[in-house]
Amino acid sequence: MSETMTDPEIDIDALRRWIGRTETRSELLTPALAERFNATFGRNGPLDAGAEAPLLIHLCLTQPAVPAGELGPDGHPTRGGFLPPVPLPRRMWAGGAFTFHRPLRLGATVTRLSTIRDAVLKRGRTGPLCFVTVEHEISDGDGPAVTERQDIVYRGVDTGAPKAEPDAAAPGAHRKEIAADTVLLFRYSALTFNGHRIHYDQPYVTGEEGYPGLIVHGPLQATLLAQYAADLRGAMPSEFRFRSLSPLFDTADFALNAQDTAEGMSLWTSRPGGPVAMEAIARW
Repeated sequence: MSETMTDPEIDIDALRRWIGRTETRSELLTPALAERFNATFGRNGPLDAGAEAPLLIHLCLTQPAVPAGELGPDGHPTRGGFLPPVPLPRRMWAGGAFTFHRPLRLGATVTRLSTIRDAVLKRGRTGPLCFVTVEHEISDGDGPAVTERQDIVYRGVDTGAPKAEPDAAAPGAHRKEIAADTVLLFRYSALTFNGHRIHYDQPYVTGEEGYPGLIVHGPLQATLLAQYAADLRGAMPSEFRFRSLSPLFDTADFALNAQDTAEGMSLWTSRPGGPVAMEAIARW
């Protein structure tokens, strides 16, 4: 487990001055976006104006359109702006939570009000870790629809000895196989306007970052798990919380697993013989 720390190279007090900063962005939720979203996930749904929008489609809306000249070598925007300029090279979505108040509707203008809630410095196996918490309020003309907490972790490059892999994940009572193909990863990157090269650039992710293959997006896994929970129960959950534990790569297909609990449903992703990659809890 990580411990809270101070680090002379990272001025956490300066980074914490970003706490309270806000950003507001709006975008029309079009039937065309819903059609592309459903096609990416192999799903069907109504495309009429006023119809319920697919679950977690808001992750594809109001994403920053950063000019190419302002991107870093990894395809991410250069540091600064709305998010604090954490001076660590690796950035990823570590986890988060959604509270669903009601469905979004096709044809509505969706507004995302984002607020920096916290910035904490810890020490992990690879050195310093900086966790930034962002809250998003997703609303349309009828008021709030989704409250989201996003946990972002910044870390250094792992140059130490390989860590022993955790035990293989147990199969769930409910299980669904997902093909981890490059088309799925590319389409999701396009839907979310995500330029991070670890999700689509094979020579970069293996040669520059040292991973065995393309990395399956955290929000893509979260979306698949939330959809699976809603399909199994026949209703959208009221709350969905998740945490990334280990990466999934396009080198092997993976599975969605689910287990009913007294409080709701426990869900997780895993590859054959591999550990839990993402764990989640859904409640209704």
